[in-house]
Amino acid sequence: MFAEMKRVAFGAACVSALVGGMVGVAEAKTALTLYYPIAVGGPLTQVVDGMVADFETANPDIDVTAIYAGNYNDARVKALAALTAGEPAQLSVMFSIDTYDLIEQDAIVPFDDVVKTDEDKAWLDSFYPALMENGRTLGKTWGVPFQRSTIVMYYNKDLFKAAGLDPNHPPTSWDELAEMGKTLTTGDHYGIMIPSTGYPYWMFGALAKQNGETLMDGDGKVTYFDKPAVVEALRYWRDLSVKYGAMPEGTIEWGTLRQNFLEGKTAMMWHSTGNLTAVKKDATFDFGVAMLPGNKMAGSPTGGGNFYIFKKSTDEEKAASLKLIQFMTAPERSAQWSIATGYMGVSPASYETKALTDYVAEFPPAAVARDQLKYATAELSTYQTGRVRKLLDDAIQSALTGAATPEEALKGAQSQAEALLKPYL
Repeated sequence: MFAEMKRVAFGAACVSALVGGMVGVAEAKTALTLYYPIAVGGPLTQVVDGMVADFETANPDIDVTAIYAGNYNDARVKALAALTAGEPAQLSVMFSIDTYDLIEQDAIVPFDDVVKTDEDKAWLDSFYPALMENGRTLGKTWGVPFQRSTIVMYYNKDLFKAAGLDPNHPPTSWDELAEMGKTLTTGDHYGIMIPSTGYPYWMFGALAKQNGETLMDGDGKVTYFDKPAVVEALRYWRDLSVKYGAMPEGTIEWGTLRQNFLEGKTAMMWHSTGNLTAVKKDATFDFGVAMLPGNKMAGSPTGGGNFYIFKKSTDEEKAASLKLIQFMTAPERSAQWSIATGYMGVSPASYETKALTDYVAEFPPAAVARDQLKYATAELSTYQTGRVRKLLDDAIQSALTGAATPEEALKGAQSQAEALLKPYL
């Protein structure tokens, strides 16, 4: 009897130890919280959820919770609020232009401090250089590209044909854009719409680059808003409305522009390549995608979101975050992401995958944003980015609505930006 009791007790102890060990294994999982923005069209949530699920299957010791936080600004605010409140947050996709603000807030760590092996370092150097410009400063890499774009021009080939224009020859210069836009404008639709809410500074960065200028220096401390060529670019934007009648006067909404294009209310629109898959799915007409027309040169700023790793995380969490980021930016998944959304593959290797090679051969517009990278510049990013960006946005809108001349608007924005950035010089 005593022996039997010993056997039962021993068995119970073994079960208890086994259960305890299993609980220990479960508790040993590294938990990551990823904040993620939804900014443009496409089934983004489902795609990200699928990629996260695949990652967890391949890495059963890491558990990832993806929180969809709204647009880019919402994602930054919510992620930083979570950190301040002591809630878990190890990594996020946020604006590529948030780098200076995140550094100043001591919120992120450079990837250089997290990568360890030669393979890690090779991965960090595998992305398109133009996409790295907004993530590299002070000699280090702070952000890694994921949801990235350039501005492209979508155009309605059916409306081109109806206006007697060659549907295979979209405008390639400012002069052609103005003249074709005027020809395409009828009582039913406009020739061209360039959005001036949401991200007007982004569209303006394209016009400035096309006129041979950038909006800021490479150190985030100096802006060039009142340079003559920059002022000329804003004057041209307004002239598309008031001089050529090719575009509605006043402001044009970012959020409704894609629908306006799909409904035939404009023959051409400038928008993110991140809308490509949604336009492809919903357009009831033949459409084309082209690089933006140039003046002195071709040009578009890059755009979109980078991965960042938060400083308030353990070494183990940082290593797990790096593993997740490497997984989601691998060529095969970058290709999958590009096909599903319209955002570009972030590395040359992604376009060498069979999936994206076949897709580009079948649907050539998928390569336009990538090909435009050779003419790309960094998106507007400075210290005090949010405040500086708002100064420029307000100046652009005041000029487009006629509340101020382009010269007056940009001179005022430049003066105020200089005051904000003076402490950083």
